[in-house]
Amino acid sequence: MRIAMISEHASPLAVLGGEDAGGQNTHVAELSTALADAGHDVHVYTRRDDGTLPLHVPVRPGVTVVHVPAGPPDTVPKDQLLPYMPEFSRWLVEAWEGDGWLPEVVHAHFWMSGLAGLTAGRKLGLPVVLTYHALGTVKRRYQGARDTSPPRRVDYERALGRSVDRVIAQSGDEVRELARMGIPRSRMSVIPSGVDLTAFAPTGPVVPGDRRRVLSVGRLVERKGFGDVIRAMRLVPDAECVVVGGPPHRQLDTDPEARRLTDLIAECGLTDRVRLAGAVPREEMPAWYRSADVLVAAPWYEPFGLTPLEAMACGVPVVGTAVGGLTDTVVPGLTGDLVPARDPRSLGAAVQRLLTDRVRRTAYATAALDRARTRYSWQRTADQMADVYAAVSRVTEPSRVVA
Repeated sequence: MRIAMISEHASPLAVLGGEDAGGQNTHVAELSTALADAGHDVHVYTRRDDGTLPLHVPVRPGVTVVHVPAGPPDTVPKDQLLPYMPEFSRWLVEAWEGDGWLPEVVHAHFWMSGLAGLTAGRKLGLPVVLTYHALGTVKRRYQGARDTSPPRRVDYERALGRSVDRVIAQSGDEVRELARMGIPRSRMSVIPSGVDLTAFAPTGPVVPGDRRRVLSVGRLVERKGFGDVIRAMRLVPDAECVVVGGPPHRQLDTDPEARRLTDLIAECGLTDRVRLAGAVPREEMPAWYRSADVLVAAPWYEPFGLTPLEAMACGVPVVGTAVGGLTDTVVPGLTGDLVPARDPRSLGAAVQRLLTDRVRRTAYATAALDRARTRYSWQRTADQMADVYAAVSRVTEPSRVVA
């Protein structure tokens, strides 16, 4: 099957760790690869943000990244990309009509990709699938006035959910949120992200350390809860905490969030036990996970959350906040523990309890590895997604178009 992935701001070729480069980039890259392994032909359409980028970049057999010339060929924050979506959509229509490669299904990732993909898909009679990756209602709930999303984002997301042929929700929590928005459950399929079980495994190199290690991984944005992790470490003596993510280590001093966290580390008196490692090449991440006694994921909200899965695939237990996709991937009392978000005291107590109980930690690690392997392989995700593509491609009367 020929599959068009639309990912307007999240290129699978991007270096992870920046403000707008994270889980969606990985999801699109890994899903495209798994689909290609299953024999599908995937083109990933992402906005050209550098004038030197070639139009087509063959990534591997069956996967090609296409840089769409929509808007300026420069980096633009994703919340400022909406005005360029009509141009993005027009380019897709012209390309699909003119270059001999016409997709059989369009899979849009994120709501703005949904607008571009749905408009182009309907003009050519193509079925359209949408994965939101994040919802404006949730972002507004937690960020309030600091939410920089376009004002009509929630309206667009609601209309898209009622217009595309299928919505792919990544967790039960997202299903409930979408239902509250008025999107029919019958339009949804729940298909979680996967994890690369070849790269992320319990055996292999380990980053050395002298103490028990608490690891936390992600982009350095406030909602990821690294401040809560740092405060929690006051309750976890005799252990170190390493935060991996953000800009390269040599550039941490120029990053506002990194500076805020560094100041907090000093304020908490933890400079000898807590450090920011900065960005780490993806191929080195398994060694970091394997070096940890526990992975702590403490976001205030999280649509899915890939880092807990990566840790679990390396045989590392997880202490996380009971939000979003973590409530599906982490089974309390079996693969890890969940605590309320923005509660450093509960977080620290849970981490300390696990670090001092080797038997429980080993049992959690074993169960975490088994859960990652049996439920979250990218092959399983791709197989489920292909079933959805096959189902929607048989739809003869597309849903109405977003106004």
